[in-house]
Order: sequence, then structure tokens, then C-alpha cells
Amino acid sequence: MSARRPEIIDTVAAMQRRAVEWRAAGQRIGLVPTMGYLHEGHLALVRGAREACDRLVVSIFVNPTQFSPTEDLSSYPRDLERDLDLCASEGVDVVYSPSADEMYPEGAQTFVTVTEVSGPLCGVSRPTHFRGVATVCAKLFHAVMPHVAVFGEKDFQQLQVIRTMVRDLDFDLEIVGRPTVREPDGLAMSSRNVYLDEEQREQALCLSRALDAAERIAAAGERDVGAIVAGARAEIEAADLARIDYVELRDAETLQDIAALERPGVLALAVFFGKTRLIDNRVLLP
Repeated sequence: MSARRPEIIDTVAAMQRRAVEWRAAGQRIGLVPTMGYLHEGHLALVRGAREACDRLVVSIFVNPTQFSPTEDLSSYPRDLERDLDLCASEGVDVVYSPSADEMYPEGAQTFVTVTEVSGPLCGVSRPTHFRGVATVCAKLFHAVMPHVAVFGEKDFQQLQVIRTMVRDLDFDLEIVGRPTVREPDGLAMSSRNVYLDEEQREQALCLSRALDAAERIAAAGERDVGAIVAGARAEIEAADLARIDYVELRDAETLQDIAALERPGVLALAVFFGKTRLIDNRVLLP
């Protein structure tokens, strides 16, 4: 017998009514925000959330405010029917899938900006991206009213932006980060991996090799950030199809510049293969 499909809710008002019912019954609500086209990485987040709640919501919304005019909003992969089947297999109670007009009604003009932590790394080449991420997550939190929301650590800067917003705006909400899920060969799972051709897919393994190299260098006792970053860059530059956006080692909590690895740091990578931009990261310990 096939698993029961989750209830589909597509308006803010209906989602809030359901959340109020659950809360009145003393049930703990979990949320996994996604842009759909689910893969095993998303499902790992869903399983983590399922363990921490009584009622589980997966949001599926391709958020236009986090795409720049030159990015792939129209071509972003979508397959709602497949996503619903996957959610059913994981026991999801509700898929919250609003339209863009529902999320951003005509005349909408309010955004949430997390200033410092959104500035470096992806914030340099995508200056409005995290404003869109913070805004849509704030709106999702108000609609779903979760007690816990689960995000992947692959989007490390995004996770820090959301944690900072939740703290600064006094959301009564626990934010949980879950480890990056990887393909057997080490490539971080991403909905954008489908854009890679065979040769690009093979060369994209330079990202995980770069992280491994940096970890080895740090484990051998190197503390100089420049030396650790150079070791990672060398692995990426050896792939002739790779075009580096950034390779940086920053403080793992604040994302501020550091000169030496004296406390946990995050080595963050963003690399283009053709038009496809992949990100990855690893927390390095001194």
C-alpha cells in the first residue's frame, strides 16, 4: 500500500489555521524549508525534523527574491508530483506550497536584512540573495509557526544568516543544522547538480578534494589561513573547467576575516562549472 500523501496547503491563512490547531493540541511543529526538486540531502533534513516534532511541514517554494536578474529562476528544476511522493514516503503531514503572489502580494515592500553575516562570501557576488532568504524564511516561520526548523549545513552562510535573524528578531524557534549529504564520490548533493554535463560532473569533485586538502593541512598543525587556503585553491585550479568565485577561510560563527586558525573556522567554496555555481564548505578545527 502506498504511503499517504501529505495535505497540500497553498495559502498563508490556511497554513496558520492548521498550525494554531496543532499548537492548541499541544503538538510540536517542525519545518523543513525547501525550493523543491527534493533529493536525498533534503530527505535527510526531513528525517532529522521528523525525530524532533509531532507534526512535520515541508515548504516547497522557489523564492524569486533570492534570485538576481541574471540567475536561473525560470529554469530552476521543479517536479511537485515527485516531491509529494517523496514527502509521503517520509511521513510529512503538510506540504506548504504557496504561489509567488501569495507570498508577495501586490504592493509588498518589506524585506529583512541581516547586515554583517550576509556581507562576505556569497554576499559579494549575490548582494541581494540573503535579503531574499531572510525575508522568505521570516514569512514561512510566521505561516507555519514551527517550534523547530531544520536547515542543511551545505548552505553554511544561509544557516548563519537564519540563526542571526531568529536571535535578533526574537523568534521563539529552534534552528537546527544538519550535516551535508554527499554522493558516494564526495560531491555535495544539490538540485543544481542536474545542470552539470558528464565532464563537469567529474571535475566538480575538485571541491571535496579541496576541502580534504585543507583539512589535512590544518590537521598537520598549519595555522596560517593563507597557507590553508592556498592548498585548497590548488586542488580547484587543477580542474580546467572550474572557475573560482571564492575560496575563503573565515570564523565559523561570525564569518569575519581571520589571519590564523585559532578557533573553529569554515572553509567556504563557490565554484562555477559553465553557468552552474556550486558551493561547499567544511568547518576546520585548530
